[in-house]
Amino acid sequence: MSGTNQSRVSEFLLLGLSRQPRQQQLLFVLFLSMYLATALGNLLIVLAVATDSRLHTPMYFFLSHLSFVDVCFSSTTVPKMLASHVLGARTISFPGCLTQMFFVFVFVDMDNFLLAVMAYDRFVAVCHPLHYTTKMTPRLCVLLVVGSWVVAILDMLLHTLLMARLSFCADNAIPHFFCDVTPLLQLSCSDTHLNEVMILFEAGLIMVAPFVFILVSYIRIAYAVWQVPSTKGRWKAFSTCGSHLAVVFLFYGTIISLYFNPSSPHSADKDIAAAVMYTVVTPMLNPFIYSLRNRDMKGALGKVIAMKVFSTQ
Repeated sequence: MSGTNQSRVSEFLLLGLSRQPRQQQLLFVLFLSMYLATALGNLLIVLAVATDSRLHTPMYFFLSHLSFVDVCFSSTTVPKMLASHVLGARTISFPGCLTQMFFVFVFVDMDNFLLAVMAYDRFVAVCHPLHYTTKMTPRLCVLLVVGSWVVAILDMLLHTLLMARLSFCADNAIPHFFCDVTPLLQLSCSDTHLNEVMILFEAGLIMVAPFVFILVSYIRIAYAVWQVPSTKGRWKAFSTCGSHLAVVFLFYGTIISLYFNPSSPHSADKDIAAAVMYTVVTPMLNPFIYSLRNRDMKGALGKVIAMKVFSTQ
């Protein structure tokens, strides 16, 4: 590699979602509302699980971590985008760009792993109910979460270091609202073959393996539920699984379409739309999917809200 490297690029320009003033105002209100809904909904779930002893179970333990990750996930991109709109400053330093990319995809990996862990938890609960307490021990639950964090951080540390070694051309405009992998690779003047291979195989394995595991788990769950004689019980179980699987397909579908062929031509508008789906929409939907259809969670959330209301009076 030549001595002229990416260190000479001091900053990138994030072009955002739109350059038209009217659209920018509408998008600012929309994304601010979505971010506040995401933060409020997910933090309420974390608080409800922490304060209600009835929710101190493996399922809610994983759900509280998913909610925490989703708040962090949205917070890595949306506040920067909103601040850029208010202040008019769309630039981001090269170290800041790599840092944002690192945290965005650490949380992507964590969402990925936690969805798989939650599918396993439901598989054990439905298919092996008599062994649930002996299999899903507190120690195992903690190990699964800690292991997910370790793998996610190591995975993104590798990709960030590979990105840091690249050289970049004079064009530093990123047609996106955050530092995404694909537009950064397209701006590079270096050979990005190694980066693309690592995205396709190593990162692909990390995404595909949990996705396949989730599908297999829910196929087994569906088969077990189908044996239930009660039609009402079957419908309740299938409707809950269907909601979860809708989020799973939305999350994985957009990520796979974006990152499994990084060297192919990409439409900036389609890439942004897909990124919005998995960075903003999916974290906002999770509280509704996992709480509004759950009686225990709704009861715990009601108590948390009531406590807040009375404490302010």
